[in-house]
Amino acid sequence: MTAKPRVCVLRTDGTNCDRETYYAFAQAGAECRMVHVNQLRAGAEKLAGYQILVIPGGFSYGDDVHSGKILAVELTSYLREQLQSFVDAGKPVLGICNGFQVLVRTGLLPRGRMGQIEAALMPNDSGHFECRWVRLRVEKSPCIFTRELEGQIIDIQVAHGEGKFFARPETLAELEQNGQVVFRYVDAAGRPTLDYPANPNGSPGAIAGICDPRGLVLGLMPHPERCVEPYQHPHWRRTAALPLPCRQIFASAVRYVQGQY
Repeated sequence: MTAKPRVCVLRTDGTNCDRETYYAFAQAGAECRMVHVNQLRAGAEKLAGYQILVIPGGFSYGDDVHSGKILAVELTSYLREQLQSFVDAGKPVLGICNGFQVLVRTGLLPRGRMGQIEAALMPNDSGHFECRWVRLRVEKSPCIFTRELEGQIIDIQVAHGEGKFFARPETLAELEQNGQVVFRYVDAAGRPTLDYPANPNGSPGAIAGICDPRGLVLGLMPHPERCVEPYQHPHWRRTAALPLPCRQIFASAVRYVQGQY
């Protein structure tokens, strides 16, 4: 039997999507453990003992100063070598919502290098918190989390106040050229859009998620962990065979670690 990959579900004060993320990876066949950042700082836990790292959604440290910034500073100040070594070893990293905000502020996105901050998640153009279902198109990319989803349109939840992807024009052009845009917000016809409400935050290029150049580090604003069971979808009573593409995001990471890709 293939060994179950060990998943580190990183927690800190304000994290509130950790249990759902744990469940999603466990359903995908992983062995998960909740790990508080203080356990890593104290040496009671080591990232080297895990094959997948996920930074779940929530409001780490209340999003004081800026969304995700304090946790990002903590990671870069105290765990820089562990985290960079984890990425350099070719181990997948997933950041969901607040986790995406953290990854861009550590520099792991978009280039996979700690300290090179070239992007941010800014306040939504709507001026308020967006908590609802949207549609995404899964783009062709090197991302190992979406290998079985490319070209699909998926339903997914968003829950954020600061989700507008921001980067300099040359950085955006580079992301497009390298195929690092993994998810885009789309309208009812499946076309990428900047128009509200289909695009909940006004992200340029309709960007909802990106990966690093190798496709091992993925960050996205929507919450795939909130739709891994049929009853979590608003139309589950009306659709006999409801597809659950969000499950594949977690399952693909597990299969990658097990050497099935």
